[in-house]
Amino acid sequence: MKYSKLAVKILEYEEREIYYDPVYHGRSLKIFGIDDDPTKVIEYIGDRFFEKEYGLVFFDTRGKYSKEKFDTIVKIEDNKPTGLDPIKMAKEGILKDFYTAATIIQTIYGLDRSLTDKLYSDILTGKIKSVPEAAVSKEKYGEVIRETYTTLDEVFFKGKPPELGKSVLIDFGNAYSITLVGMAFLILAAAVKDRRNTLIGIDDAAVLFYTTPGSAAIPLLTQPMRGRVTLLASRYVAENLLNAPGPTLILYNDPDLQSMIYEANGVPQGAMRKHVLKGEGAFVWRTTQTLEVEFGKLSI
Repeated sequence: MKYSKLAVKILEYEEREIYYDPVYHGRSLKIFGIDDDPTKVIEYIGDRFFEKEYGLVFFDTRGKYSKEKFDTIVKIEDNKPTGLDPIKMAKEGILKDFYTAATIIQTIYGLDRSLTDKLYSDILTGKIKSVPEAAVSKEKYGEVIRETYTTLDEVFFKGKPPELGKSVLIDFGNAYSITLVGMAFLILAAAVKDRRNTLIGIDDAAVLFYTTPGSAAIPLLTQPMRGRVTLLASRYVAENLLNAPGPTLILYNDPDLQSMIYEANGVPQGAMRKHVLKGEGAFVWRTTQTLEVEFGKLSI
């Protein structure tokens, strides 16, 4: 169904066009497939939204996306400075406020509420100006941070905070530490979570949601918001991703995995669970009263 100007054709079936419309179907679309198929779908939908003058924010774990459409490219690599210090970013207005910075540090290093409040107080008074300063502090929060703080963390927070343009590509292709990837994902998710007229692409979502900081970013980027669309692509059928809100696009995959995705979406056994072949897709979406499954050839 083509309901709004944001609708994008994703499938074709017997001369009938099947659209994904965020306004009608839901603003977070989950895409499951193998190899580069999910990436191709995100890039295709991204191109359509770019034509609609939407900003693009792509989190890319595989280094597969073309860099031409992006104003800013943030590369995350092990043992290299990123400038993603939440305290410095809050000072420069990239993050909303210092309390957001404090709660990010809380999530990454496992601070309790009282220690987070103490850290926040010290940030406000200027006693703590960066995460490395918090890590060497003699306060109790410094002791807790040091339990998991490594030299990789030290290097990670160095550098000047990046200026994030209208369209941003976050390239994790050369990062191997899942801990650093999760940290960067949470920090940047917090930086872009209030953007309107923006398409957010997350690939591979299961990888980025794997850590505690990464899973904390889920509600920041999937909470329904006017003017924002989120695409969650994955090659893994992970429970936390299956349970995320929104419609689902099932691409070619092993039959048992397709069955798991149908099951998680509440599709009854029988004709509605069509086996999706190469180059095809099954679009599963809900209204307040019905469950719909539409099949067709991919429009890519």
